Amino acid sequence: MNTDIVFLHDLKIETVIGIYDWERKIKQTVILDLDMATDVSKAAASDHIDDAINYKSVAKRLIDYVGENHFQLVETLSERVAEIVLTEFGVRWVRLRVNKTGGVSNAGDVGVVIERGER
Repeated sequence: MNTDIVFLHDLKIETVIGIYDWERKIKQTVILDLDMATDVSKAAASDHIDDAINYKSVAKRLIDYVGENHFQLVETLSERVAEIVLTEFGVRWVRLRVNKTGGVSNAGDVGVVIERGER
């Protein structure tokens, strides 16, 4: 079985995230980078979207989910997003980077990187 990567990077989503009172009252931007393991050969042969991971559908689902929910921890957001991608889009493995920009003074990026599923 081939292991190819379909990626969706720099997906910006506004959500309520954080542990401090002031963070619970505002929306902040999180940036998602996803690498999703799949076999693209069927899609390549058919040239049809039904045989591919539709990254537009993945993006819309994650924008809706993350934007409509509140999280205290980046870790919780990460686990929920990985679960959605694995269970709803038939992905075997996902590497997810969640960046909470501005989470620490004097740092450009902070967040987590997780990998879930079978490679």
